[in-house]
Amino acid sequence: KFEFNPKVGIDNPALTLTEDTDSEGVGEPRFYLLTKENTETFGFCLHEELVCPGHVIRQLEMGGVAQRRGLQDGDRLLQVNGHFVDDMDHLRVVQKIKASGNQVLLAVLDGDSYEAAKSLGRDLSQMLPDDIRPRLCHVTRDKSGFGFSVSCPEGTKGTFQLSVLQDGPADRAGVPPGSWLLELNGDSVKSYSHTQLTKKLKQSGNKVTLLVASSAVEEFYRLRGLRVTAALADTSRLPFKVRELHLVKGPAGYGFLLKEDDCSSGGVGQFLWDVDVGLPAEQAGMKEGDRVLAVNGESIEGLDHEQTVHRIRAHQDQVTLLVIDPAADEFYHSVGVGDRVLPCL
Repeated sequence: KFEFNPKVGIDNPALTLTEDTDSEGVGEPRFYLLTKENTETFGFCLHEELVCPGHVIRQLEMGGVAQRRGLQDGDRLLQVNGHFVDDMDHLRVVQKIKASGNQVLLAVLDGDSYEAAKSLGRDLSQMLPDDIRPRLCHVTRDKSGFGFSVSCPEGTKGTFQLSVLQDGPADRAGVPPGSWLLELNGDSVKSYSHTQLTKKLKQSGNKVTLLVASSAVEEFYRLRGLRVTAALADTSRLPFKVRELHLVKGPAGYGFLLKEDDCSSGGVGQFLWDVDVGLPAEQAGMKEGDRVLAVNGESIEGLDHEQTVHRIRAHQDQVTLLVIDPAADEFYHSVGVGDRVLPCL
């Protein structure tokens, strides 16, 4: 079994669709947005059991986040942050939840419906929407501007729909035509008037980061009483990437030093320094100041310096590190993604 250390802060329970959808007794998946604080847990364990197929929700903490939101003992986990997980290795699913930080969106199916669907040969992935994630898009202005215009119903605030110029900067950055603008440079636009939004865009200079949701995604969250946040966003279109470094130890070692230090955005991280010229670390592309996100495919969130060093030494002669450079790290925190860079891969 695996226990999680995640907890809540949003009071909107998920609206659930639990009625049977056909005569064979297969109900609809239910969606829950769980939010916790750093010292809390999500309040459940995820089991892999011989007698119960799938990833099974167990040991709900009395009064904990999961129970308050409505998760039930025996529910089967189908989706984590929009990713279908029923066919994934159990440990990998656990890591996805742990890497989600303080907020995770889960899709579950009650145990009876799960087993009925399996016995009928149903494709469980087809019971779920294709894409329920908003997008973070980083748009760089060209001679024609940002390549989008904003419309807003007269006399309203915070409701902005984007018209996107084909092959313009916004289109190339992945902004869907007709999408709804939710955040601008990490700040919610919910209280903005059209004039205020226009002013903010002008103050952004040549680059702007937008959190947007297509009409289908916006409707999905609205109908379930869920709030769309940057923490749930698809970041694959952003120009700032994490890097995977595979190191094979040489006679003089890996050639780098790991230091624990404060992150510019708050909290503590594990950073790479003193990268020796010509040794495996430099040859793999390591740069001084990189922050380590994962070791050998496992997130190091919540680990201290000694535990991280132990992970690195575990395979003795080789290691794979997932790292992010300072500029990318600062950017992700500025737009509200922060430590959720890892699950967005």
